[in-house]
Amino acid sequence: MPGPVSPARTRKERDDGRETRRRILTTAAQLATTEGLEGLSIGRLAQATGLSKSGVYAHFRSKEDLQLATVETANAIYADEVISAAAGTAPAIDRLYALCEAQLSYTERRVFAGGCFFVSSLPEFRSRNGPVRDRLSAILAEWLDFLAGLVEEAVAEGALAAATDTRQLAFELTAVLEYADLLYVLEDDRAALDRARASIARLLPR
Repeated sequence: MPGPVSPARTRKERDDGRETRRRILTTAAQLATTEGLEGLSIGRLAQATGLSKSGVYAHFRSKEDLQLATVETANAIYADEVISAAAGTAPAIDRLYALCEAQLSYTERRVFAGGCFFVSSLPEFRSRNGPVRDRLSAILAEWLDFLAGLVEEAVAEGALAAATDTRQLAFELTAVLEYADLLYVLEDDRAALDRARASIARLLPR
C-alpha cells in the first residue's frame, strides 16, 4: 500500500501544474493574434506546446474558459510591457509620452506575433455577446479610463490646456496607437510608427 504523499511533492506538483498552465496560456495568447481566439483548440495548443491533448484539457473546463484565461494572460503581459511605463511620480505629460512610446515599442518588437493582442481580438468579438466580448470590452474601457486619468492629471499640472476634453484626447491617442499597430503589422513599415509619434506630438504639445 502506498504511503502518504509528502508536502514537498504536493507543492512541486502544484508548481509544475501552474508552470504548465502558464506555458499553455502564453502560447495561446501568441496564437490568438495570428489565428484568432476562436481558432484556439485543445488539439492546436497540444501541437504548439508539445503537450498531450489530455495534458492541455486538464487545465480548462471549456473553450470559453480557455479564451477568458488567454485574455487575462495577454492583459497581464500588456500591463508589464506598456502600462508599467506610466508608473512613478514624473509629471503626467511625461508619463503620457512614456506610455505611448511603450505601446509603440510593444508593437515594433512584436511582443505578440500578430501585433497587439487587443487590436487583433476586439474586432473578432465586437458583434458577439458573451463573457469573452464583455471582458475585452471592459479592458478597453479600463484603458480609456486610465489614459483619460493621465490626461486629467496633465491638465491639472498645467501641461495641457484647461479646456482639454480628456475623454476625446484619450480616444484620439488610442486611435493613433491602434492604427499604427495595424499598419505596422500589415505592411511591416516603420513609417507607421514614425507617423504615430508625429501625431502624438501634435496631440500632446509640450
